[in-house]
Amino acid sequence: MRFLFLSWRDLSHPLAGGSEVLVDNLARGVVARGHEAVLMCTGPVARRDYGVVSVGGTYSHYLRVPVRYLRRHRQADLVVDVVNGVPYCSPVWRRRPSMCLVNHIHTDHWGMWFPPPIAAIGRTVESRALPAVYRRRLVVAVSGSTASALAGLGVPPGQIRVVHNGVDSHEGRPVKSRPPLFVAVGRLVPHKRYDMLLRLWRTVGPATGGRLVIVGEGPEAERLRAKAGPNVSMPGRLGEEEKRRLLESAWLLVHPSMVEGWGLVVLEAAAFETPTLGFDVPGVRDSVIDGRTGRLAGSEEEMAKIWVELAADPTARRALGRGARDRARNLSWASTVSRFIEVAEEAVAGHRSTVPPAEVDPALELTGERIPPPSRVPTAHGGPGTA
Repeated sequence: MRFLFLSWRDLSHPLAGGSEVLVDNLARGVVARGHEAVLMCTGPVARRDYGVVSVGGTYSHYLRVPVRYLRRHRQADLVVDVVNGVPYCSPVWRRRPSMCLVNHIHTDHWGMWFPPPIAAIGRTVESRALPAVYRRRLVVAVSGSTASALAGLGVPPGQIRVVHNGVDSHEGRPVKSRPPLFVAVGRLVPHKRYDMLLRLWRTVGPATGGRLVIVGEGPEAERLRAKAGPNVSMPGRLGEEEKRRLLESAWLLVHPSMVEGWGLVVLEAAAFETPTLGFDVPGVRDSVIDGRTGRLAGSEEEMAKIWVELAADPTARRALGRGARDRARNLSWASTVSRFIEVAEEAVAGHRSTVPPAEVDPALELTGERIPPPSRVPTAHGGPGTA
């Protein structure tokens, strides 16, 4: 097949995150299996094993994508719309097969980035246009939490398919740091809540000792560096090898995000027997199995308590680390690509039907997951808030 991916960013973009890693692995994976793939996105871009086309800036590319498609890419067998808040609405300008890939529903994120009137427009477009425009297309979610959120918007569950993120496996026994080392990895943006993490560290650090390392760059970087206290380092964005060495030696990955599609870094840490401490929020509760591969907290106060307890209990950390490693070994990128191709073939074969016949995504049955109901999410101060 000839795949055309529509996405906000290339992996080389300074703000690239888990969504870009997923698209890169999917595109490389389908090419490795004899298919063709092209990514259409904003700049900057870099040379890949698949075609990459820059079609404008952050906002202008939404208007330019259909024009570029009509001029150069009509031959694509399947268009994959990677929705980052704003859908590309390919069914409006393409009659041939397409499907939608959603990492997570943004909801309150709009208010973190834009003034109220623009945020309201963004929420409306995401919540109303997405289910309406793709009403006869398959919609791919990266987790059960995202599937639940899509169903809450009105996407029929029979149209939703789940394709989990994967991870590269690693052999050998990881060597953990002798002094306590806690690591956080991600884009420095409001919904990741690293300001909360710094506040927690002021309480936790004196009890645990050691260091907290926050890896990543983003619009919050300058403000967060100004707030960083003793024994906190913020080295910016690291290369893959440097990041892997840090994850391998860490005692815990601390992940304070308010919502994720999946939380790819959780699996990356798990591959090195590093368990995750996070909040019981959408996406994180999918990538972390509480008590088996890490721990989930319901409030800021509970996270601080668990953090101190795990720092003092090497036996518990090792048990969680082994559980995390075992789960990571069962979630390879190869299996992710296989599942994606399976769904892609279904999207192409069933293009002329209205709604696919499946009532429940078979992937959820196979993994024992269930689409969870919408839930309340801890705010920055530990109380309930809406995700």
